[in-house]
Amino acid sequence: MAVYEYDVVVIGSGPAGEGAAMNLAKKGKRVAVVESHDQVGGNCTHMGTIPSKALRHSVKQIIEFNTNPMFRDIGEPRWFSFPKVLKRAEKVITNQVMIRTGFYARNRIDVYFGQAKFDDAKTITVEHSDKGKDVLKAEHVVIATGSRPYTPPDVDFNHPRIYNSDSILKLEHTPRTLIVYGAGVIGCEYASIFGGLGVKVDLIDNRDRLLSFLDDEISDALSYHLRNHGCKIRHNEEYETIEGDDHGVLMTLKSGKKIRADAFLWCNGRTGNTDNMGLENIGVEPNSRGQLEVDDHYRTNVDGVYAAGDVVGWPSLASAALDQGRAASTDLLKAEDFHFVSEVPTGIYTIPEISSVGKTEIELTEAKVPYEVGQAFFKDIARAHISGETVGMLKILFHRETLEILGIHCFGDRASEIIHIGQAIMNQQGEANTIKYFVNTTFNYPTMAEAFRIAAIAGLNRIANI
Repeated sequence: MAVYEYDVVVIGSGPAGEGAAMNLAKKGKRVAVVESHDQVGGNCTHMGTIPSKALRHSVKQIIEFNTNPMFRDIGEPRWFSFPKVLKRAEKVITNQVMIRTGFYARNRIDVYFGQAKFDDAKTITVEHSDKGKDVLKAEHVVIATGSRPYTPPDVDFNHPRIYNSDSILKLEHTPRTLIVYGAGVIGCEYASIFGGLGVKVDLIDNRDRLLSFLDDEISDALSYHLRNHGCKIRHNEEYETIEGDDHGVLMTLKSGKKIRADAFLWCNGRTGNTDNMGLENIGVEPNSRGQLEVDDHYRTNVDGVYAAGDVVGWPSLASAALDQGRAASTDLLKAEDFHFVSEVPTGIYTIPEISSVGKTEIELTEAKVPYEVGQAFFKDIARAHISGETVGMLKILFHRETLEILGIHCFGDRASEIIHIGQAIMNQQGEANTIKYFVNTTFNYPTMAEAFRIAAIAGLNRIANI
């Protein structure tokens, strides 16, 4: 059993682990990364963000082919199976692994594949699949082990027709009907994906509206478009039993309803990957959801041990996890450019896409902030007609008196790209952070970006008319 010494050991090679490891290596630290799987990338690359977004992109292309009259010269509308679409995602995953493996090699970061377990706060044993072991010693450790789907004990996930958001990527057929339990971000994204493939989806939501943290209008628009793709949304429902048989899955709800489908997909909650790590040996105790508590510098209650990414909970986004990993490593380095990750844009890859940053109308109303709204509809934008993506809207919320931008919400094609223009202006200081920026700035034409100018003019006109 070999013993190796490093400045820092990072456990996990997802976005948070990668962000921490790369930042530390660039600053001259000797870094080791421990990954429990046999390839780098973490859950983000292999089970979460990358495959689901690659799937969505392929399904969106299929929808475009089947609905655009121009393509009828090529052939009739086609049906594509889920396994066939999944092959495209597998190619993306392979490329991502190759790129990320190169990052570690180029930065001279040693990667150990195996299960990490704390002996003490400065000593980690890595158990490899071939039963061999390595011992890593370091002054600091960053825990970035991510999360996995929560699996309640009364649901048989070993049944061949019952899946969670990880195992669905091994689905070898295309069901005609599907129950998606849980209408959070992941549930809504998969409802969009399967709906786009022509699958009849029952989306079970235990709340009274979809994604209640979103702007009301955008939440309503998402509901409409999911229903338009054959999705039946059932609000305020919880399961009583979920039973699989040779022909499908029967779900009984507490309301008394019974729903049968060819397959069942569980998308209700996630659990931090903190078991079997020997955390009890160093005095770190996960909460009931397997998450670790950290302070505003990503430090656990044990000196020298940090945690970042999904394993600490909010916001459980790959984008934020990368920044959290970098932030944790910045504090570890005692660098002056540390910042706590707090203002995070939301990107939801449904069909159509959703993105937002800042306050919603409900939040501003409750806080009694005098705000006004500027809107631009994609159906009025030339670039949207050129691309055939006329569904959508950009909404800017701004202070009626100071004109400060308070929130930006977007629904439609490339929403998660469009939002960053507004985010950049929101983060400016003084007069630079006002809606007038969009009026006084010339945008390329035709572009989707000019939606900001259109929305800004519309918003200022609303003030002028009072």
